[in-house]
Amino acid sequence: MSQHEKSIVMLVAVMMLLCNKAYATSYNVGDSSGWAFGIAGWENGKSFRAGDSLVFNYGAGAHNVVVVDKASYDSCSVTSDAPTYTSGQDNIVLNKGANYFICGFNGHCQAGMKIAANAA
Repeated sequence: MSQHEKSIVMLVAVMMLLCNKAYATSYNVGDSSGWAFGIAGWENGKSFRAGDSLVFNYGAGAHNVVVVDKASYDSCSVTSDAPTYTSGQDNIVLNKGANYFICGFNGHCQAGMKIAANAA
């Protein structure tokens, strides 16, 4: 392959990567209310895609965001190895399939601080 052909292949690869990023959507969880009590159901009716990001806005120290599996989502429980975000402005990229998030503070998930986002 000539140097010119290699350059073209590299350019096409970079353009494909940039195009995938350009189509990703960023969602503010809870819209203007942010990540708060009673948020469960906010995700209903939204068409998420793998690569989209969810932005969780909340007062740092008042809540957190824990990535969990379905069983932990249903039971509002957190395992010791669950990824936990605490910045108050957490940006999490969705994986293809089911993505489950809860607030790990005692009683918060039970008060509706949980969402299940299914990404195509």
